[in-house]
Amino acid sequence: MNALALLRDAPRATGRSLAVFVRDVGHGLLEISHNTLALLGLAVVAALVFAAGRADLRHQAESMAFQWLQTRQEARELAAGNVLATVAEPDAVNRVTVADPRQLTHAQAAVAEWIARRYKVAPEPISALVREAWSIGERAKLDPTLILAVMAVESSFNPFAQSSVGAQGLMQVLTRVHDDKYLAFGGTPAAFDPISNLRVGVQVLKDCIARAGSLQEGLRYYVGAALIPNDGGYADRVLLEQSYLRRVADGKRVAINAPSTVPTPAPQAPPAASAPDLPAPAQIALAH
Repeated sequence: MNALALLRDAPRATGRSLAVFVRDVGHGLLEISHNTLALLGLAVVAALVFAAGRADLRHQAESMAFQWLQTRQEARELAAGNVLATVAEPDAVNRVTVADPRQLTHAQAAVAEWIARRYKVAPEPISALVREAWSIGERAKLDPTLILAVMAVESSFNPFAQSSVGAQGLMQVLTRVHDDKYLAFGGTPAAFDPISNLRVGVQVLKDCIARAGSLQEGLRYYVGAALIPNDGGYADRVLLEQSYLRRVADGKRVAINAPSTVPTPAPQAPPAASAPDLPAPAQIALAH
């Protein structure tokens, strides 16, 4: 009887044992997970507290998060075919050298408009150069129309121009010779920044005029023709262009296609040789 009772109770006892085992294991896992989460939470809190006291770490974390978000955004924009959104730079406008022509004086605005039409360039960047020429010209005691005339002859207002000998920028300054003058503007790459090149060029021009003792000879120094007999008409071209700009600044009309070089006088024919004195009968014969 006892054996039979034990056999009948065995399944129930096994079920109870398994239930107890599962309950105990589950309880243990729950305790472990609770402890793990607690430890993880404590670790996160500790990391946050530590990072809060370290500005460099906080900044690094913010930069990494921002970079990750930006990369995700760019990937979505590229997938949508929007290339511009991936290279957008809202602050780029701060690098542009422009000025509103309406904010210039009457003389400056007239000069800017004439230059823009003559050299087929946009009026806004030219307005900035004209305004700067007036400003730096006043400091350097140089006529602003002279500064603008040098730019016109040297580069036709192309800020990226470069000559075969290495003269660069608007005023074609020899950067390798005057590299010290660009230190105030961050180094020689500033040769291609219009305003920086203009300011350095004005200093070089002022030095050349002071060294030569006159404007005409100073221009010869500026173009590198101080030691040769002929400057190729450079000084005359600059002075001619300056005369146009002065007239425009004074409110006079000047054609935008006015000649850029001084006309060369046509060679005069030698006087005709007078007829030799002939006897009267011979002169009569020639007349017929």
